[in-house]
Amino acid sequence: MEMLTIGAFANACRLSRKALRLYDELELLRPARVDPETGYRYYAVAQLEQARLVAWLRRIGMPLARIRRVCALDDASAAQEIRGYWARVEAETAGRRELVTFLVDHLSYTPRKDTTMLELRYSALSDTGLVRPANQDTAHAGARVLAVADGFGTNGAPASTAAVEALKSLDGEPLPGGSVLNLLEDAVRGAARAVQDATPGKDDGTTLTAMVWTGSQLGLVHIGDSRAYLLRDGELFRITHDHTMVQSMIDEGRLTPEEAVAHPQRALLLKALTGGADSVVPDLRLCDALPGDRYLLCSDGLSTVVADEELRRLLGSAPAPDAAVRSLVEAAIHAGGPDNVSCVVADVVEADGGQRLG
Repeated sequence: MEMLTIGAFANACRLSRKALRLYDELELLRPARVDPETGYRYYAVAQLEQARLVAWLRRIGMPLARIRRVCALDDASAAQEIRGYWARVEAETAGRRELVTFLVDHLSYTPRKDTTMLELRYSALSDTGLVRPANQDTAHAGARVLAVADGFGTNGAPASTAAVEALKSLDGEPLPGGSVLNLLEDAVRGAARAVQDATPGKDDGTTLTAMVWTGSQLGLVHIGDSRAYLLRDGELFRITHDHTMVQSMIDEGRLTPEEAVAHPQRALLLKALTGGADSVVPDLRLCDALPGDRYLLCSDGLSTVVADEELRRLLGSAPAPDAAVRSLVEAAIHAGGPDNVSCVVADVVEADGGQRLG
């Protein structure tokens, strides 16, 4: 068997030595022989075809986890898998195009100069679901604060309640947009202390996704895998990023979204408010509000069983927030209700003195 050193093999297949070492660790492209004394890697000339296929697939952006699957297939099945992957890329690119439009609009937004007053119409709903023995979620919708917290562990319910109660102190006075993120950051510190007081164990805690209304903007704070979405002009945008192990693996290209759904550690959080956590750095951002915007905050009991397209349809068809939260919870229950499900829906409307929905 004709052998090549790792350097010669790298030159021949146009992959770096660093990439070859990574693919060896991932069992994607193992050396034909490793010197037992020096640890030096040698590759067979016959491996060049597979190495070039890996290089080509990386050039089109295919994640390593999916490349491993393609390399294990026969040629016809591999071609079908690549075709399916590229169809997904084109669909996701179309979705990202819409997100880019939203971001450009958001960053180009000019503060309103007219005297039109905006307000929120809102509703919250939480349900135990069909499997869990108790509800550890907490959902709140108030004049200023919208929040969803998903507790876990023996004291998950007290943890989620404590986190949301700490934020409700912002529900009273109007908040200036310029300092709302600082206020939110301080409030999260208070929420962290409240969770520590409510949960003696380091394995108990809660996620927290919340928004605070200033009158023209919404300040967002996010920790964990509960989510926030924006429905604007018929398009649904997810405006939070999951703090989970599987999401980090997806970001690194080590896992596909399809594989993440069934991953045994899909619920493992990288960030949360817990009884043993000293400090957690939340995601913070400001969202400029436009009349007609509809926001959704939800626990993963909704987002893991109801697809984004169905969320968009349900949010777009419900006439008011109270109808929207009912239809969303019903959809999660219809999908099996494997977890507690909580959601908050808030509409940005021109103020008319009407009664808000609580």
